[in-house]
Amino acid sequence: MAESGVKKEYLLEGLDCANCAAKIERNVSGLTGVTNCSVNFATKTLKLETEPDKTGQIIASTESIIKKLEPDVKMKDKSKPVLSRQTFYLEGLDCANCAMKIEKQAGLLTGVSTSHVDFVSKRLSLGTEKSDDLTSKISEIVRKLEPDVVVIPEQDYKSAKEDDNHNHGSSGIKMLWMRIAASAVLTSIAVFADLPFFAELSMFILAYIFVGGDVLLKAGRNIFRGQVFDENFLMAIATLGAFAIGEYPEAVAVMLFYQVGELFQSLAVNKSRRSISALMNIRPEYANLTTKDGTIKVSPEEVHIGDLILVKPGEKFPLDGIVTYGNAAVDTSALTGESIPRDVEEGSEVLSGFINKDGVVTVKVQKEFSESAVSKILELVENASSKKAPTENFITKFARYYTPVVVITALILAVIPPLLISDALFSDWIYRALVFLVISCPCALVVSIPLGFFGGIGGASKKGILIKGSNYLEALNDVKYVVFDKTGTLTKGVFEVTEIAAAAGFSNEELLKYAAFAEVYSSHPIALSIKKAYGKTVDEKVLQDYLEVAGQGIKVQAEGREILAGNRKLMIEEKIDFTEPKEGTVVHVAVDRKYAGYILISDQEKDDAKTAIQQLKALGIKKTIMLTGDAKGVGDAVGKNLGIDEVYAELLPHQKVEEIEKLFKRKSPKEKLIFVGDGINDTPVLARADIGIAMGGLGSDAAIEAADIVIMTDEPSKIADALKLAKRTKGIVWQNIIFALGVKAIFLLLGAFGIATMWEAVFSDVGVTVLAVLNSMRVLKVKD
Repeated sequence: MAESGVKKEYLLEGLDCANCAAKIERNVSGLTGVTNCSVNFATKTLKLETEPDKTGQIIASTESIIKKLEPDVKMKDKSKPVLSRQTFYLEGLDCANCAMKIEKQAGLLTGVSTSHVDFVSKRLSLGTEKSDDLTSKISEIVRKLEPDVVVIPEQDYKSAKEDDNHNHGSSGIKMLWMRIAASAVLTSIAVFADLPFFAELSMFILAYIFVGGDVLLKAGRNIFRGQVFDENFLMAIATLGAFAIGEYPEAVAVMLFYQVGELFQSLAVNKSRRSISALMNIRPEYANLTTKDGTIKVSPEEVHIGDLILVKPGEKFPLDGIVTYGNAAVDTSALTGESIPRDVEEGSEVLSGFINKDGVVTVKVQKEFSESAVSKILELVENASSKKAPTENFITKFARYYTPVVVITALILAVIPPLLISDALFSDWIYRALVFLVISCPCALVVSIPLGFFGGIGGASKKGILIKGSNYLEALNDVKYVVFDKTGTLTKGVFEVTEIAAAAGFSNEELLKYAAFAEVYSSHPIALSIKKAYGKTVDEKVLQDYLEVAGQGIKVQAEGREILAGNRKLMIEEKIDFTEPKEGTVVHVAVDRKYAGYILISDQEKDDAKTAIQQLKALGIKKTIMLTGDAKGVGDAVGKNLGIDEVYAELLPHQKVEEIEKLFKRKSPKEKLIFVGDGINDTPVLARADIGIAMGGLGSDAAIEAADIVIMTDEPSKIADALKLAKRTKGIVWQNIIFALGVKAIFLLLGAFGIATMWEAVFSDVGVTVLAVLNSMRVLKVKD
């Protein structure tokens, strides 16, 4: 008996090119020993069947093929345990450089596949292959790198207001101010009092230990662990070097200035953190659960689907649901960015995060808290920083090499010139080298740039635009093509029957009844409009042999008659002569293969759709394009009215992907393409586009999951807002980069020529960092 083949299934993470997917499938299929291979581009799945004795070799060859064709795609075995996620909060983390070190060390732990530290929210997220608790291991790593940082597992973390503590050493902010004041007093006595040399030196040493003792301890610990090039090492070596060459007042004063600068930097970072947190302060704290014994206050997580909750004036809606009693005006600004209150009544849908302004309403819960709107928004924004923008990645790499290069340059500066230049003093050149060291810390870039991007994401969320990563925020700057779906995206998706045109031998009532029979099982907006117009309940017992023909319509037997209801493609396929109106969405009906007439259905354009197209063109978008499965006449009419450049109609889902592929061939590699959609059938196109945007208010969960950006208000004009915010964020980020590098370059030159002193050097480090952080905070100011 022949041995059966080995079947494997892999997830191709990062696969976003349909053409490359086809090449992978073709090349892997050609390998000796492969009995079957298929690549599903939509699900990014590679299915492989191989001869048993060649499986290992084939998998290695497959990985090699994928690396050659798509270097950024990762091949992950689906049979392996699904990654679980562990999250920790790092209370007291105020060093961006240390955050990167913690991220790196945590990623090296056995069983950890992904590691990411979000410096802004002080959050460490780990993707793990096992469910083992890593708290003790993470605590050990953090204790070695940052002893004053407290590791708190997510389940133990309680949200509270940001602490203004600087967390420098084991002292709070008051203690730090006392240390700075004591050091300043001792330094003043040593400088201005007429003391013997030994007493004066003792005063300087005591003042130095008061203000810089924790820096020396951290530097010593880090050197012992092999972590040399950080700001603690740079300040320690620079100030100790100043002591060595007899510059006692300057050594203490520079450490004093450094600590004050670090304090203001920490305060600025914490203020920025609080500003971002305030933008996302939408999580409800409790729910008023209605029980047979009355109303009790419980956590939103304890409420289940079908439960009734009471929402009073001033309270947040804790979960998504339907209003069953009462009416009220609700503030939706936290989710949608809309300042005008929305009226809700019985039957109205409400989302968690809305705020009740003036009425008492009862809500029937439709979703668990983990699936509610507010929960998804918080998850999206919290995880957004794990997808770093190219600029962030560049700065991370830049900082890794920049500091060692400057340290080596400083060493050369201290040793070589005195050997080559006559009358040159080692003390002068050592001093210049020490200035060099202080300047080299890249904190301004490492801290301010992630804050800039995260602030941009927070500001966008305040306007009802959820951006899933800073990489997408940066990519918006290169968008030149915007492609739209029609129904639910540019139009309201609310259909109404506007005309019933029965053919000879049929009445309008009969035509509508047969159409309702055909659409009885469908939840499509067109079907719902027909059933609403019919206004009666269809007895499903009269229906037989119900068949849905993809992209065409419905075939069904009812009351002993064969009914066909669908678009013109169905009529052509069934060879039935029909009448075609000039425009509008049409459902043709045939009974017993005889044409019964058509029903015309209209869908209104969204109020801001035309404005959205005009705004996009004003922002420099080259082409606006609409892809729709609707009739050509309908698509052309909508496109013409809105001012869309190109319209492609009567497309099936896979044909939309094909049209996107053609557009990719037209654009240059640096230009980006957006696709905007709302339905399940838009999912493959959303995944294929450079940036997928989903309408989140009415859009399907599948579309929202596949998209990179979600618009909670369902307003197309928000796309232009997102582009403007992306340009503003990029401008601020690059201001910081140019400012920080420019100032450092100037001071490095001044230091090398002996013009800049330690004072200027410290300004070029902590002073520039504070200014860059304050500049980053400007992106949080949401502009209308």
